[in-house]
Amino acid sequence: MAIKAVFDNDKYITEQKSEIVKRVDKYGDKLYLEFGGKLLYDYHASRVLPGYDPNVKMRLLQDLKEKADILLCIYAGDIERKKIRADFGITYDSEALKLIDELRGWEIHVLGVVITRFNGQPAAKIFKNKLEMRNIKVYTHQFTKGYPTDVDLIVSDEGYGANEYIETENPLVIVTGPGPGSGKLATCLSQVYHDHRRGINSGYAKFETFPIWNLSINHPVNIAYEAATADIKDFNLIDPFHLEAYNKKAVNYNRDVEVFPVLKRILKKIRGDDSLYQSPTDMGLNRAGFAITDDELAMKAAKQEVIRRYFRYRCEYVMGLTSKETVQRVELLIKDLSLEPEHRSVVEPARRAALEAQERDKGSEGIYCGAAIELKDGTIVTGSNSPHLHAASSLILHAIKHQAEIPDKIKLLPANIMESVKNLKTEILKEKTLSLDLIEALIALSISATANPAAQLAMEKLIDLRGCEVHMTHLPTPGDEAGLRRLGVNLTSDPNFSTKDLFIT
Repeated sequence: MAIKAVFDNDKYITEQKSEIVKRVDKYGDKLYLEFGGKLLYDYHASRVLPGYDPNVKMRLLQDLKEKADILLCIYAGDIERKKIRADFGITYDSEALKLIDELRGWEIHVLGVVITRFNGQPAAKIFKNKLEMRNIKVYTHQFTKGYPTDVDLIVSDEGYGANEYIETENPLVIVTGPGPGSGKLATCLSQVYHDHRRGINSGYAKFETFPIWNLSINHPVNIAYEAATADIKDFNLIDPFHLEAYNKKAVNYNRDVEVFPVLKRILKKIRGDDSLYQSPTDMGLNRAGFAITDDELAMKAAKQEVIRRYFRYRCEYVMGLTSKETVQRVELLIKDLSLEPEHRSVVEPARRAALEAQERDKGSEGIYCGAAIELKDGTIVTGSNSPHLHAASSLILHAIKHQAEIPDKIKLLPANIMESVKNLKTEILKEKTLSLDLIEALIALSISATANPAAQLAMEKLIDLRGCEVHMTHLPTPGDEAGLRRLGVNLTSDPNFSTKDLFIT
């Protein structure tokens, strides 16, 4: 059943904006603000903190756009190895293009794109050319010589001075990127170095949503952050610098704590003063914890996110995308929270649906896939694969029929449409199977809706599935995964392949 909202977006925007303006005023001329996490479509935050607007940061930027410039960073190595943003299924360079388009849609101008740690990588060159052909300014920064130990070399003409200077106009410069390791910090510090050589008093701060510093280290919301970043080995810890400076506990994470002494030395070398920040927590701007309106429900939602991450990493492991160590890290987090994977309400119904399909077709040698969805009223609907439909297709058709109160005997996909699709797939496209994946089933449904009022009514219920929980007993095919992503459901699956074939279309 859907969890009620536990987050006050308006309060968050008001407090976050106030903190940013105060930090800009402290420096006087310019503040480079590193935006960690996702600038748009932060679905992790919206799952962990129900009611959190996935685009709340964009609403904040709109309030600040008259006094802010935007720089977008992307690591050349991520372009070269075609790193994927999992929630969209697109590469980081495509995500950067998408982000620029989205910012324009919000009437926010991107000053330029910085390709970091650039060393002539062929794919990065192509990406640079593509942007420049569309009149987008591109800057390239190389790896900083001497980093992280030789501060004298870092803060010199051979270090930050070797980077191309980026002219900015406004007192606030937002530095963001499509993912971790994109070079946002190095870009900020490089700019601070160049500014001070020009007599501009500028500084650095960080805007990060997770972990939430004023929640306990063992709070499920913070543990969910550890689960989300298990693949890059992030972990939470009590900020030792904050504890020493103020005798107060604050939660931070390993990378910020590890880099803080280096960062402080660099800023002191540039500015001649290190008194502003005594800890990584001082460096950050994060008011998310003050906007949580129901801590108990937030903990419940966060625990569910840890279970989702457990299933996701197990699937990525069998696909060769992550390590066994990553899976083990999340297994430990689940045990720490006294959880079981089956505490996710749709897991057991999906597995039962697969077993029931197997019982139904005794003697068949096929692989039986089950799927389950929990609707917003708490009802759980199931589906399974058949010669005509993938399990995901069966599930979604069952779900929208239930929501539209359409009797089981009424078919959403009549025989004539199924026969037409069969001819297309087998006779023309020469495919092996008739069975429709979810994208194909939705297209067939839209055709059926032109002459079938029941199909039209059911199709209108698809929008109500956004945010619902779904589990499958087997890895979704590309067509199923794309369809479920577009419907906006929260999908998990068991780490089983739906076919013995190695190549899946």
